[in-house]
Amino acid sequence: MAAQRKRRLMILAATAAALVIGPTIGAQQRPRVRTLTEQEVVDLTVGTAIQGTRNSNTEQMVRQAKALLASGKSYNVVSVDDLPDDWTVVQAAGGIGGGGAWEYVTDRIKGQNLPTVPNGTVAALEALSKHLGKKFDAVIRNEAAGATLNAFQVAAAVGLPVVDACPAGRAKPEVQQSLTFVNGILITPAALVTRWGDTIFIDKAIDDYRYEDLARAVAVASGGSVSNARGVLSGRDIKRSTIHGALSEAVLFGKTVREAAAQGHDPIQALLAVSHGYKLFQGTVTKAEQKGERGFNWWDVELAGTNAYAGHTYRVWVKNENILSWLDGQPDVMAPDLLYDLDPKTGQSIAGSAMGGYPIGQDVVMVGRAALAPALRSPKGIEVIGPRHFGFDFDYRPIEDTFKTRHKFATD
Repeated sequence: MAAQRKRRLMILAATAAALVIGPTIGAQQRPRVRTLTEQEVVDLTVGTAIQGTRNSNTEQMVRQAKALLASGKSYNVVSVDDLPDDWTVVQAAGGIGGGGAWEYVTDRIKGQNLPTVPNGTVAALEALSKHLGKKFDAVIRNEAAGATLNAFQVAAAVGLPVVDACPAGRAKPEVQQSLTFVNGILITPAALVTRWGDTIFIDKAIDDYRYEDLARAVAVASGGSVSNARGVLSGRDIKRSTIHGALSEAVLFGKTVREAAAQGHDPIQALLAVSHGYKLFQGTVTKAEQKGERGFNWWDVELAGTNAYAGHTYRVWVKNENILSWLDGQPDVMAPDLLYDLDPKTGQSIAGSAMGGYPIGQDVVMVGRAALAPALRSPKGIEVIGPRHFGFDFDYRPIEDTFKTRHKFATD
């Protein structure tokens, strides 16, 4: 009798221990997910537009972000430090495209009165998941600006968190201009979904250059853009091939310019302090020539200097995003380093009517920043996003080296 009683006590003790240990093990397996406040969501939206290295309709993005919150959804974020190595994460954010679409295709489809899909990126994620027979644990943005908003819209729709990281740290005109490709991780398999629901799988591209070619061709044939889910990554891949804390940085940027402007301080100087950036130029847009071609928006922009920069000119070359600049005709800042075009009153990305656009008469502060990862300045990184990649006959020069010679503006 005593032996049976002792055995029952041992079983009860073991069961109790299992009840304590079980949830603890589960908690270790599921990383901590943080839900952003509404103010953090707004700051993130403003900040990611700054990160985007191009103009942005930030107000519209903020309205969409608030609408998502008002619908009962939330912005849920998981840090890279908490990310399990065996989690499966997908780049499902934004689309590919720009100017130069086959308009006759769009016109014909309008005549057919075809319905459109509500969110092509959600459809692409679901299609890729089914195609691979694999469930995704989280979403990661593929670039800054509108793709960040889309990442949260997609994640909220399918009930997944967004990883606080980015393979680019900016918006970029071409798919292969990413740390993942520089580090040898290919973007395929991928699923592409047009605005009308056509679904295309690319199980294998020879490399990300070829995926760029193929996806861009689909975009040109589909009204100028195509949604895609691509770049399936493990938690281990993300830890070695992305810029960690990209979302947190966006929140910081948005908060910094908001608070500076509210306190009557210079938001540009406040942003420079937290981003370790360089004020390159301030001026008024006098020229902004655009062409849409082959799925991109190309701009040739000139600024006439104001204040300390009066009498000088600044030129910016844009391929969807700011890529290179010249000061008084001499090469100045160039990718893989970053060029932000900001409103001097708010510190936010300037607004424009088309991707990469600069409104004539707009007062702009150009801010530069060093590439966000050493690998982007490696021979491979410079190959995929340096000046010679874009057809210019000069070598990449780091922004810090260029800025050492800019004595003429040292007092600004």
